[in-house]
Formats: sequence, C-alpha cells, structure tokens
Amino acid sequence: MTTTGLATIDTAPQVFAEWLNALCHDLGWRENGRAYLLLRSTLHALRDFLTIDEAAQLAAQLPVLVRGVYYDGWDPSGTPFKPRNKSDFLARIEAHFDKTPLDDTERAVMAVFDLLERRVSEGEIAQVRHALRRPLQELWD
Repeated sequence: MTTTGLATIDTAPQVFAEWLNALCHDLGWRENGRAYLLLRSTLHALRDFLTIDEAAQLAAQLPVLVRGVYYDGWDPSGTPFKPRNKSDFLARIEAHFDKTPLDDTERAVMAVFDLLERRVSEGEIAQVRHALRRPLQELWD
C-alpha cells in the first residue's frame, strides 16, 4: 500500500474501523455495515440539531473520515432543524433502519454518544450537550 507520509491520511481507514469496531462491541453487533449506518445517521441528526457554529466545532474534533461522513450531504441552510425534540431526533435515525429496525433506538444513540464522549474532548462534548434540548441531553447519560 502506498502511503502519503501524512499520518492523518494514512491512518484514516484504521481509525474509522476502530470507531465502527468500538460501536459494534458496545452494542453486541457483528455487522460493521449496520454500525456505519447508525454512526452516520446519528451524526447527521446531531449535526442538524446543532447551530452551524457548534456543528463545525464538533466536526473539527472528529477524525478525517468520520468528519467526512458527518459533513456528507449537509445543507447548512436547514440548520438547526426544527422542531428539535427527542422524538424527531430518534425518528430521523429510525428512518434509516426501515428494512431491519433497531431493537432499541435510544440505546443505539446512547452508544454513539458514548463513543463520541470517549473520542472527543470533554469541553466540546459539554458544549454539544448544552446546545441540545434537555430530553436530548438525557441521551448522553
């Protein structure tokens, strides 16, 4: 495999795989594709519920490939999404699992949030939590 000599780029696939593997481990899943779909849909919902500035600040702390997934298809003119309640947030994620629904959407989202807490600075997570409405903040506990 040819490398660029840039650690951020050369290790990006491995770092992304570590995120998916950690999510699979936390949820007891064996399917990285399903973990990818959960990570992607949760990151998109989170991004769309934050202000543009807060969404960008969170993105700045994500690894390069995770950041690419986070920004994929984003239209900042629709940010933040309204209404921004917990049921709307969960419904946006559930919509991606129409063929094989999640057993417990809240638990799945909490696993992604826990992964973010382990991989993103404590200060940034505090800002993200503060930017969300209280019922969504509870998913971080």
